[in-house]
Amino acid sequence: MPVEREMRSEMNTQGAYAGLRVLDLGQGVAAPYCAMLLAMHGAEVVKLEPLAGDWSRGLGMRYGDQTAMSAHYNRGKRSLALNLKAQAGREIALSLASRADVVIEGFRPGVAGRLGLGYDELRARNPRLLYVSVSGFGQEGPYVGLPCTDSVAQAFSGLMSVNLGNDGTPHRVGAIIVDTLTGLYAAQAVGVALYARERRGEGQRIEVSLAQCAAAILGHKLAEHVLEGGAPRQLNAPTGAYRTRDGWIMVALVREEQYARLVGALGRPDLADDPSFADFAARAENAPVLVDVIGRIIATDTTEGWLERLRAADILADRVNGFDDWLADPHIVATGGAVTVEQPEMGQFPTPRTPGIPFAVDAALPPAPRIGEHGAAILAEIGIDPAMIAGLCAENILLVPP
Repeated sequence: MPVEREMRSEMNTQGAYAGLRVLDLGQGVAAPYCAMLLAMHGAEVVKLEPLAGDWSRGLGMRYGDQTAMSAHYNRGKRSLALNLKAQAGREIALSLASRADVVIEGFRPGVAGRLGLGYDELRARNPRLLYVSVSGFGQEGPYVGLPCTDSVAQAFSGLMSVNLGNDGTPHRVGAIIVDTLTGLYAAQAVGVALYARERRGEGQRIEVSLAQCAAAILGHKLAEHVLEGGAPRQLNAPTGAYRTRDGWIMVALVREEQYARLVGALGRPDLADDPSFADFAARAENAPVLVDVIGRIIATDTTEGWLERLRAADILADRVNGFDDWLADPHIVATGGAVTVEQPEMGQFPTPRTPGIPFAVDAALPPAPRIGEHGAAILAEIGIDPAMIAGLCAENILLVPP
């Protein structure tokens, strides 16, 4: 694989965040993903999780104490498993938080404060602290205490209302898109806050919610709804996925002049002169008819056959890939689009390379830790001796795997 392309990035492969201490109190995807992104840039991340582990360790097929989800979103971290219901556990967490540059918490609003790990408590000890709160609906408002997941945020934000099936049924996006976006928004906010801290010498609190992050990607859809009214409609018909003789193909239009080239490539130049399809507005009104006509044409040939013709006409089009197709695609192979992760008890598995991260950095990120894997070492670093560590384990406050 020609990974020399990684040198196109000017990022220091030692990481811009080298030496930055991050305490990750999150579970699931959003907060842990934020922490992992910081680790990719060189931050030292301690994942503080319950004795039973982050709940993502149980969501999916188990490989020891990992699942595909937990292994993917927790690379590059060290794990400390603590019982925060115990006073001694909370004191250890407070000690680590007081030393951190960044604390990321994903508790329901109010829980961190009750544990003595809220922003006000930690800021009093460390005014330069960046404190990131990740929640479902934010830290205030009538829904502040409601549970929220990626799917719930998709429903609440209106995202599902613009992702309708042919029968009008709203569908969730099949990937964990809102959690991932929330982690991204949180990570970029940390970068801005670090820059501000360098200039002003003070930390700050950062609040991101799944509900708001889901809504943030719908800006133009919301504007269309308010300005134009009515149910969402497709503005660039006949854009869509079409069944070919041996698979599926995606066709997209973004400019008026592309339509004539499209129907010409399909062998139906007469459709360019039909007043029912004269422009984007007319095609939107008559989309069902046009999509049916084009669908019948595309079904007569193979995916590769149509790709050759459509690309020759400079039409936006590509095959609808499965994961195996994507991994084997020559473009992905040539550009190092996937890196291989070596995870104990799971073996090797591929993961998409993180945009903006050099291939060598992404590929070298350590695997996700076992529950409590680094607990003894982390506690030793803050002055807790082996005898006390053994006592904490005996009292079910600390978990250190054999």
